[in-house]
Amino acid sequence: MQFLEEARRTYAAANAGTLYWMLQRPALGNGVLNTKQNSLTLADYDARDGLRGPDYTYGWIQGRGLEALIEHAEFFEEDLPPLADKLDAVGSRLYALLEDLQRRNGHAYFCYDREMKPVYGDAPGVLHAQQNPQLVYTYSDAFFAKGLVAAASRYGLPDLPDHLAYLERIIAAIEIGHFQIDERQLLSLDNIAGQPEDFGPRMILLGAAAMLKGFGHTAHLAYADRFITHVINRHFDPEAGLLRDVPGGDDCNPGHGIEFVGFALDYLDDNADPALIEILERILTCSFDKGFVGPGIASAISVSTGKALTPNCPWWSLPEAIRAAALAHCRTRSQQSLRVWQTAHRAFFDHYWRGTPPIAYQTMTKEGPVDFVPATPDLDPAYHTGLSLLAAIRAADQLMSQNPKISG
Repeated sequence: MQFLEEARRTYAAANAGTLYWMLQRPALGNGVLNTKQNSLTLADYDARDGLRGPDYTYGWIQGRGLEALIEHAEFFEEDLPPLADKLDAVGSRLYALLEDLQRRNGHAYFCYDREMKPVYGDAPGVLHAQQNPQLVYTYSDAFFAKGLVAAASRYGLPDLPDHLAYLERIIAAIEIGHFQIDERQLLSLDNIAGQPEDFGPRMILLGAAAMLKGFGHTAHLAYADRFITHVINRHFDPEAGLLRDVPGGDDCNPGHGIEFVGFALDYLDDNADPALIEILERILTCSFDKGFVGPGIASAISVSTGKALTPNCPWWSLPEAIRAAALAHCRTRSQQSLRVWQTAHRAFFDHYWRGTPPIAYQTMTKEGPVDFVPATPDLDPAYHTGLSLLAAIRAADQLMSQNPKISG
C-alpha cells in the first residue's frame, strides 16, 4: 500500500509539473507547443541549433502533445480544475492548428520548416521538400489522428467523423502495405517496398484503442484485436519471451515490446483470454529483465544472446515499463509485475527525472546523461512520460480501491 500511495502522489505531481512547465513556455511560430530545450544544459534551442531550433516544427511532437493535453485535461478536471481549464484552452488552439495542417493535403509530416512546409533531412545540414503521395501514411499521421480524435471527442466538435475516418485510413494503410516507417527520406511506395516488417506501426496505432474506447467509439475498435494477434503471431519468440523487431531477425527494441504490452493491456477488457494476458506479462518481464542494463533500458538487444547492442538508454522506455507493469499487476497481482513496476519507478525517478525543471534526461548511458536525440529533439510533451504515468495512476487507484490492505 505504501508504494502505491507514494507512486500515485509522485506521478500526479510529476505530470502536473511538466504540464505547468509546458504551459508557461512561449508558444512558437503560429502557436505550436514549445518544448525545445536541451535536457542536459537546460538551454533553449535557438536558430543556431539548426533542426533542433525554433524554425522547425515536428509533427510527431505536436500530435503527441495534443493527445496528452486532452487526456490530462480529462484527469485533472477532478484533481486540479484550474489546470484542466488551462489545458483545454491550449488544447483548443492546438487542435485548430493541427486540423488546418492536416486538411491542407490529407496528411501530417515529421518535420515542417518556418513556412510550415514539410521537409526532410537525409544528411546533416541537407534538407529537401517532402512530397505528398496520397496513398502513403506515416507515424506523423498516426500521432496527428490520435490527437485530433481525442480533442474533437472531448470538445464535441463536428469534424470528429472526419478524424475517425483519417484514423481508419492509417490503419488500412498499415494492413495493405502503404505505411512508411522512415520519414527522414522521400515518402513513396517504392521506399515502403524495401522497408523491414517492423511491428512499430501496429504498436503505435494500438495506442489509440484505449482512447477510442474511453470516448465511446467502440465501432472503431475491431482493428485492435487484429493488431495484437498479428504482432504475437509474427514477432513473438516464445523461447526468449521477446518481440523481434522483424520476423526472423535478431534485433529487439525492448522498450517497444514493453510499450506494446502497455497499449494492449490498456485496451483489453477484464474478460480477455488469460493465455494472452500471460504472454503479455511474459513479454513485459523478459523485455525488462534483458533490456534493463542500467541506468535504464537499452534501445536494442540481441534476441539470441540477450545482450545489449547499444549503450544508449532513452528515458521513455522506463515510464512505458511503469505503465505496462502497473496494468499487468492489476490483472495478475504477480510479484514479477510488481517487481518490474518498482524497479522501473526507482530507475526513472532516481536517475532520469530532473525535478527542477520537471523534465527527464532524454538519453543516458552507464556514464551518465548524453546528448543523443532518440527521435525528435523537442522534449516529451507529457506523452511518453505523462500518459504512461497517468495509466499507472489509474492502475494504482484500482488496486487500492479493490483491496485496501494490498501490500506494495
